[in-house]
Amino acid sequence: MAKSAEKKEVKKAEPAAEPRQSKAIARYMRIAPRKLRRVIQSVRRKPVYKAMEILGTLPQKGARLAGKVLKSAIANAKVQGLDANCLIVKEFRADCAPTFKRFLPRSMGRADRIIKRTSHISVVLVESAGRYTSKQEEKALAAAESTEKKTAVAAGSERPAKSKTKSSKK
Repeated sequence: MAKSAEKKEVKKAEPAAEPRQSKAIARYMRIAPRKLRRVIQSVRRKPVYKAMEILGTLPQKGARLAGKVLKSAIANAKVQGLDANCLIVKEFRADCAPTFKRFLPRSMGRADRIIKRTSHISVVLVESAGRYTSKQEEKALAAAESTEKKTAVAAGSERPAKSKTKSSKK
């Protein structure tokens, strides 16, 4: 009995093309993760230019540190050839790092424990399909559109204007 060696062609499903992404990590930052998370929540899933504006206006130390990591991720994206105007903050995390433990001497031979928390900050940026513009570019586009509308109205208004005369009642 001869077995025929038939090979069935199995089509492998091609994985969906994942969007290109850029990453940056800052380790052992001397700030508590809880304080960082408050700042980071306001920036998640936003375009990069908007995230930088938000972090620049916040007064917290965490905003300054998160801004540095975000700038680093943007620089990494440019090196990879990604368009900086199309980037979105996909993931922004503040994880716990090792805690420094110190003791503060107190009266009567006691000691209080001081805990100095540290954090690891990680950012993942993803290139989106659309292009995002800054506020200055948006204002310029809006001004250009309004001038186009004014010229179109001036050129296309062939309706006689209504006269506004007041009638005197006696």
